[in-house]
Amino acid sequence: METLHLPATSNTPEVAFDFAQGHLTLRGESYPESAAAFYGEILAKTGNWLDGLQGARVHVEVQLNYFNSSSTKMLFSLFDRLNQAAEEGNTVVLDWHHDVDDETILEFGLELAEDFPAIEFHAQPIES
Repeated sequence: METLHLPATSNTPEVAFDFAQGHLTLRGESYPESAAAFYGEILAKTGNWLDGLQGARVHVEVQLNYFNSSSTKMLFSLFDRLNQAAEEGNTVVLDWHHDVDDETILEFGLELAEDFPAIEFHAQPIES
């Protein structure tokens, strides 16, 4: 299980998870017809990979321009699992990219930082 790559579509984000390098990227928009179906494989593969980590560094980059409420639930599941890995002695760094004018996306990132304190959170503003 070296990589998981799903190209972006009009309603799903690009998923570029390089497990060997410990670099996980989500980029684009997320409003699939079934968020559970879309994120199911992502969550399963990521969880299996995280189960085998010890003292590793995980770098997560998220640049989502839009996501719906069902995607929000799946993102919380992903970050809950990453937070568990951090609590187990791994270093998890989250770069949360957001448009400087999009307070909603920034606020969601700040909520993640509050809800998952073991993850090192960095807000990364992007100029429009």
